[in-house]
Amino acid sequence: MADKSTSSFYDDNAASYASRERILPIRRLDAFLSLLPPGAAVLDLGCGGGQDSAYMLSKGFDVTPTDGSAAVAKQAETLLGHPVAVLRFEDLDEEEAFDGVWAEASLLHVPRAALPEVLERIRTALRPGGTFHATFKAGEAEGYDGFGRYYNYPSAELLSEMLSNGGWHNIVISEGDGTGYDGKPTRWLAVRAQK
Repeated sequence: MADKSTSSFYDDNAASYASRERILPIRRLDAFLSLLPPGAAVLDLGCGGGQDSAYMLSKGFDVTPTDGSAAVAKQAETLLGHPVAVLRFEDLDEEEAFDGVWAEASLLHVPRAALPEVLERIRTALRPGGTFHATFKAGEAEGYDGFGRYYNYPSAELLSEMLSNGGWHNIVISEGDGTGYDGKPTRWLAVRAQK
């Protein structure tokens, strides 16, 4: 589903991307995990270098880390000492298998027109009452960054509408300023919703 230039970026830069200095989103992780039962099954969808999965594993959760890039997944396996499945969003076909789905800065690469279908696949993969988390770079139009990576750049309103129309409940969207891999100032949207 990711376009060629986005896929190529991650395949060609897997080692430097996975090992980059990154501040763990501890507050978001802890808020997400607090909504799950102890030892809950969590799908890390687009795990990147695996740091978030490592944190969740250290807290006793049953984490299934995945990434769409085989090269990035291999880097995450090295960090985790744990298998990392190569899984593209459009190939997710689990049914009521997870208590939580964590998609930190990954679904932002899904073409906007395909996002509702991917959200439905995530919803299907969650058990009833399961919790979903994702972050997106905020904006109004689709586009590419300086590395040639595609972004869907949604607004909070658009995401809220997509999730509501998709049957999600308890939708919470917060906004905050930060940076991305490119080091540029970025307005981020953090989404949490329940099946």
